[in-house]
Amino acid sequence: MLDFKFTKFINVFSAVSLIFAGSVFSASQAYAQQTASINRGPSGLPLPRFVSLKSERVNMRVGPGKEYAVSWMYLKSGLPFEIIQEYDNWRRVRDSEGTMGWIHGSLLSGKRTAITTPWRTGASDKTINVYESPKSGAKEVAYVEPGVLAYIQKCDGVWCELEISSDGKKIHGYTDQTDLWGAYPDEKFED
Repeated sequence: MLDFKFTKFINVFSAVSLIFAGSVFSASQAYAQQTASINRGPSGLPLPRFVSLKSERVNMRVGPGKEYAVSWMYLKSGLPFEIIQEYDNWRRVRDSEGTMGWIHGSLLSGKRTAITTPWRTGASDKTINVYESPKSGAKEVAYVEPGVLAYIQKCDGVWCELEISSDGKKIHGYTDQTDLWGAYPDEKFED
């Protein structure tokens, strides 16, 4: 079995990472409330929604414009973000640790990605299973640690089909949708 580790992004003002503060639960609750009556932003797209970074170097700003200070710099393309607000071409986003700020919309992609169980970091039983098929008794193809970046192929509301890459190796399999930050509970979609 393979273990993959996710490289943390760095804070422009300090090298200290914020500790995940339970934002996954507030995101889940927000999505559940939105499904009853979908809230749409000025772009016409639903709010909140998940997206990913297009570029390997993206600045998060404290406000919606280049004149605002950079609060974070993300150095990994594909990281998932939740868009919670829109203003002109800027998107107010939240990362998997709950950090919020503004990123220009041209730096975001509709391609869905996820981070595995970021809320389990430091737990004694912290790995999740990736299965060959979408069922609990299926053959395991990998054990994945918290913080692994995965590309989502589709989610059926219970299981998500993933592709995980590390050191030139690709793992394809299924995991429980609740073990991912980047897909809402019960959300169904296909890439």
